[in-house]
Amino acid sequence: MTNLTILGATGSIGRSTLDVVARHPERYRVHALVANRQHEALAEQCLRFSPRYAVLGDAEAAQQLRRRLAEAGSATEVLGGAAAAVEVAAAPETDVVMAAVVGGAGLEPAIAAARAGKRILLANKESLVMAGAVFLAACHEGGATVLPIDSEHNAVFQCLPAGRADGPGIRRILLTASGGPFRNASRDEMACATPDQACAHPNWSMGRKISVDSATMMNKGLELIEAHYLFGVPASRLGVLVHPQSIVHSMVEYTDGSMLAQLGNPDMRTPIAHALAHPERIESGVAPLDLAAIGRLEFEEPDMDRFPCLRLAQQALSAGGGAPCVLNAANEVAVDAFLARRIGFDGIAAINDGVLQALGARPAGTSVEGVLELDAESRALALTRLGRIAA
Repeated sequence: MTNLTILGATGSIGRSTLDVVARHPERYRVHALVANRQHEALAEQCLRFSPRYAVLGDAEAAQQLRRRLAEAGSATEVLGGAAAAVEVAAAPETDVVMAAVVGGAGLEPAIAAARAGKRILLANKESLVMAGAVFLAACHEGGATVLPIDSEHNAVFQCLPAGRADGPGIRRILLTASGGPFRNASRDEMACATPDQACAHPNWSMGRKISVDSATMMNKGLELIEAHYLFGVPASRLGVLVHPQSIVHSMVEYTDGSMLAQLGNPDMRTPIAHALAHPERIESGVAPLDLAAIGRLEFEEPDMDRFPCLRLAQQALSAGGGAPCVLNAANEVAVDAFLARRIGFDGIAAINDGVLQALGARPAGTSVEGVLELDAESRALALTRLGRIAA
């Protein structure tokens, strides 16, 4: 029986993870569920899966959850605050940690799990984007194992010999991108886009922040940075192809002319089940892929003029140092502002560009504290620039 802690339990990845876990009660036990404010959704999960701990970052929401579970006679202990998330991620009883908190908030519990030597199912790409070297060092020191959950990186992992890219004969890794809701939109149409339009992804059901990142293609840029750290591949050997069907999740090109690809329906339960059971294979609940019904698989180069956020991410990856952390922080501020209708869609790239140009040459943080300092400085500058744009 494997004890599982889920960071980001009420998000799309967390819900999909619990769906897979529910199909295999003989294999997995939920030890802790962690969320931020969604106490009602977390209460329902607690009543179904009976974790030992439930953690909410918001103290008031934690109190509401505590009352609800007490009324229901639940034995789950409710904890509140960011420190509690770190505690359950590193707890001796935890075997596997699903790291699915969105954004920079997921860094500290992911680092704690790494230092404690856990098997980490990494869906929080920001842990690597913000602090790739620090996170990997913590994994090495603690003896942690990292398995990627992003469908693209999980696909690459499956296409590489032993999941590693440092062997001979590997020429290039190609991440696929759906192109999002604005793949065929003009720049004028994108400039007028609303948050609801940006979040209407044609293939995937995701949270609002990651949906906007898909619409700007920043998500794919962050995934390039993540792939660099996960697989030890330089920017020159990483590429992106737009693939609107979202059936081919990524590809690995070899020097002999071969190209290996991983295919599957666009459902996150597939990579989650793969990582949960690796090296075994288990039922995920995903329907079999019917290629005859799909009929056609299309690929095209990304348009850097219409999607400047992808170009900015490539620049940050090539620059190295603190640039990825700076860009990620600016993007989180910009996306929040767009979702709050304080700026237009094209304002996201404008803020990201300005902050990256101003702070992108800063060195990378060599500790969690150093990373968080650079993150905070970048957010502050993004907020200043946001005020100018929104004024």
